[in-house]
Amino acid sequence: MGKRIGFHLTVAVAAAAALVLAAGSSWAGESACMECHRKVTPNIVKDFLSGEMGKAGIDCSNCHGSEHTSADDVAKVKLPTEKTCAQCHQEKHDEYMAGKHAAGWIAMAAMPKTGFQPHAYIQGLKGCGGCHKVGVRDESVRAESRYGSPCDSCHTRHKFSKAEAQRPEACRTCHMGFDHPQWEMWSSSKHGVIYLTEGDTGRAPKCQTCHMENGNHKVMTAWGFLALRLPEDDKEWMNYRLTILKGLHVLDPDGKPTARLDVVKAGKVARLTKEEWQAERDRMLNVCTKCHSRSYAETNLKNADAMIKEADKLMAEAIEIVADLYKRGIIEPEPGKPAYPDLLTFYEARTPIEQTLYVMFLEHRMRAFQGAFHMNPDYVTWYGLAEMKKDLVEIKQEAKRMIREAARHN
Repeated sequence: MGKRIGFHLTVAVAAAAALVLAAGSSWAGESACMECHRKVTPNIVKDFLSGEMGKAGIDCSNCHGSEHTSADDVAKVKLPTEKTCAQCHQEKHDEYMAGKHAAGWIAMAAMPKTGFQPHAYIQGLKGCGGCHKVGVRDESVRAESRYGSPCDSCHTRHKFSKAEAQRPEACRTCHMGFDHPQWEMWSSSKHGVIYLTEGDTGRAPKCQTCHMENGNHKVMTAWGFLALRLPEDDKEWMNYRLTILKGLHVLDPDGKPTARLDVVKAGKVARLTKEEWQAERDRMLNVCTKCHSRSYAETNLKNADAMIKEADKLMAEAIEIVADLYKRGIIEPEPGKPAYPDLLTFYEARTPIEQTLYVMFLEHRMRAFQGAFHMNPDYVTWYGLAEMKKDLVEIKQEAKRMIREAARHN
């Protein structure tokens, strides 16, 4: 009889323990953080417990510190950074740090007019800062903007799901719209249509297939955001590129490097050696040839390269027209800046013709070449090349008008 009672008692205890573990029970070993936040922010607790970290028994204090213990000392809570995640995910952290996403804040902050934008727009993460927070921020910046960290840009808090981050929809928040509508291009391409029709079966490539092969968090591309590489063996193309580099103020009007060259390097938005460019191209070819023949992949990528040259030809002509207005003194340079248009002022350009020029560069040139690499011919044509040609006509006509107007006043 005693053995039976003991047996049944052991089974009951084991069953109770299993229920506690399975349910993430609030009465056995749950931290004070959980007990409080079940009332204050219940969905955060729900998300956390449904994720792998919650299931593994990781406590809130592992990421948020232990100084915040009540409603009276909320300011003491530690908000995680990429360094926090590195404590357990060192390999992925190191991959991320070697890639372009880590430089996201650097690239945004380096723009010449960023410092003139509203605080909420940048530091408050309601504009450019809302996506560029995927980059590393220094402590002075974090003091102003406590919220948002690189890792939870893709692994959204507090579930931090790997499965979520592996879906192309995770990239959509940032990679859409005006200057880089990759979501729109890809989702309406044949690759995207297969994915949207069949689901995530592996038959069609998604963002992560090509840009995060085997889960690598480096996320680099051969051409970079600006679609610029140096050196260039094609002399005709190199001349177009030199004009664009002057328009970016990476080179001065005489073709000499400026301090912005260091910014381009730090932001990883261009490829500055043949080896760097070729390494990323070879990696992409290896991805493409898992589904396509090598000759097919090479042909398509080379044709996409050629679209950059066609776009650069139009872009260089437009820049030179506006540069001529500076040379004539019709457009006065900003104090301390050379007499040359600055593409990176974006929507802060001071004249209508320069507004058209920046849209031609940041919207239409981007679509002409990005659409080619994302296998979307309609984007290349009607949202890209056709719009660039329209921009060039408008720039030519506006330049003639400005020259006539200036002549009448002289």
